[in-house]
Amino acid sequence: MQLPFLLSLLLLTNCDRQNDPDTGRQYRFSGTITVDGRTRHFLLNLPPDYYEEGESFPLVIGLHGAGGSGSQFELDYRFIQKANSARFIAVYPDGVRSDGILGLRFWNAGYCCNYASDNNINDVKFISELIDKLVAEHKIDRKKVYVAGMSNGGMMAYRLACEIPEKIAAIATVSCSMVQTQSCTPSRAVPILHLHSELDAKIPYKGGIGLAGYYYPPVDSVLNIWSAKNNCTTGPQVITDNEKYKLTEWPACGNGAVMQCYLTKDGGHAWPGGSKSRDQADTPSTAINANDVIWDFFERFSL
Repeated sequence: MQLPFLLSLLLLTNCDRQNDPDTGRQYRFSGTITVDGRTRHFLLNLPPDYYEEGESFPLVIGLHGAGGSGSQFELDYRFIQKANSARFIAVYPDGVRSDGILGLRFWNAGYCCNYASDNNINDVKFISELIDKLVAEHKIDRKKVYVAGMSNGGMMAYRLACEIPEKIAAIATVSCSMVQTQSCTPSRAVPILHLHSELDAKIPYKGGIGLAGYYYPPVDSVLNIWSAKNNCTTGPQVITDNEKYKLTEWPACGNGAVMQCYLTKDGGHAWPGGSKSRDQADTPSTAINANDVIWDFFERFSL
């Protein structure tokens, strides 16, 4: 039995166990929302004790990369296990399908990527309205809404930080750069965690031409831009630099925000600690576990 099929089977089995037919309680289900006349899809996962607690839960929005999907994000990055153990609600929206033969999904993060940017899909409005819908319908702490994105999804997270920072407590981006074309004038300092491999050739850390022939700015320049926008009063400080990774931090930003960057020395264009999405995909870094690092970072911040 092939590994991807086995993982899918295990995930679906676990999801069936989470839904309780006796009480009608659902813990994992698909949903839709209509934005600008277009039906948008998402996958929602509630923690195991959701119905037993009176409290509100944090929400993490997981944004897939180009050609991916919400279910692929959940499976390949083993996110459902972290969401359940850490007790947060996870939602995985789908980007708009292209009109090509494969119908690949993309996010309009600026000048990237493909169908979404070419057709000026308003993904900022989609995520903003999705947040409002989920907060209204579920026990979610509005002050603890976070966004984690991979590749094109990470680019989208940067755009959300620019345009709706009042709804997002912090972002985490993996294997991406920022491709914002609209004015980026955040109304508040946004805590930012960036994860990247120095071996990533698809979106090079040092910048250059990468996936789909787009130019991607150097990550250092992106973080320097954000350090200014976040009113960080201290320059970047190297916290750790060993044989596995380099951790750089901007510790003193506005409103108590912090910025961090993990640059791993292994892996490639992949989610650290995750699974290879296909045989031709890059091998994920084993230097860090993205899910653990991201949630540890998110827990520190609230609106």
